[in-house]
Amino acid sequence: MLAHERLCAEYGAPFRYFSTKDPLSELISALLSHRTRNAESHRAYQQLRARFPTWEEVRDAPMAEVEAAISPCTWPEQKAPRIQAVLREIGSRCGGPCDLSFLADMPVREARAWLETISGVGPKTSAATLLFSNLRIPAMPVDSHHHRVAQRMALIGPKVGEGPAHALLEALLPEGWDAQQVYDHHEAFMFHGQKCCYFHSPACGRCVVLDLCPTGQARMQGSSRPVRASDSNA
Repeated sequence: MLAHERLCAEYGAPFRYFSTKDPLSELISALLSHRTRNAESHRAYQQLRARFPTWEEVRDAPMAEVEAAISPCTWPEQKAPRIQAVLREIGSRCGGPCDLSFLADMPVREARAWLETISGVGPKTSAATLLFSNLRIPAMPVDSHHHRVAQRMALIGPKVGEGPAHALLEALLPEGWDAQQVYDHHEAFMFHGQKCCYFHSPACGRCVVLDLCPTGQARMQGSSRPVRASDSNA
C-alpha cells in the first residue's frame, strides 16, 4: 500500500508499542478510555489498579468504590457497573479466574468475535485488546483520526461509521501482515490525522499522500481558484 509506505516513512515507523499489558488489563483500559483523554483514562486505570490489585477484587467490590477509583475518566457512574459486568461475564465463561490469555490460541476473527459477544465491547475495543496487549495479535483498531483520513482518501465511503469501517479497512490490508505491520499502519494513519489531516482546516499543502487523496485535491483546487468580482463583493 503506497499510502502506508509514505505515512510510515513520514512518521518514523516501525513504532514502539505503547503498552505491555495482559489482554484483560488492556480490555479494561480500553473501556476506561472511551470518550476520555489519554491522561485522564491512564490516571483512572492507575487508581483502579492501586485500589484493587486483582481483577477479581474489582469484580466483587462495592460498585461505589470502583466508581470512586475511576473518577478521573468520563462517566465513571456508567463505566464502573459496565466493567464489573464484563469481568463477571468473562469469569463465568472461563469458569475460573478472570483471564483472556487463551485468546492467543484463536484465529484473529474468532478472537475478535469472542470478545464482541461481551456486552459493551465493540470492534475498536476488541481490536485494541488483541493488538495493543502483550498478545500482539494483528487486529486493526480504527480510531477517529484513522477513520477521518481513510474517508478523505476514499478508502471507505463518506457515510461509513467507525464501527463498520473496521472490517472494510482491515480487508484492504495485505494478507499475512504481522502485528507490527498492522500496528504501524494504525499508528501512521492516526498520527497523520493528529499532525496534518486535521478535523478542521487540514494541512493539505504539506500532505505526503495528497496525490492519493481526492478530498485534499479538491480542497487545493478550490483554494487556488481565481477570485472573481462576485467573490470580492460578497
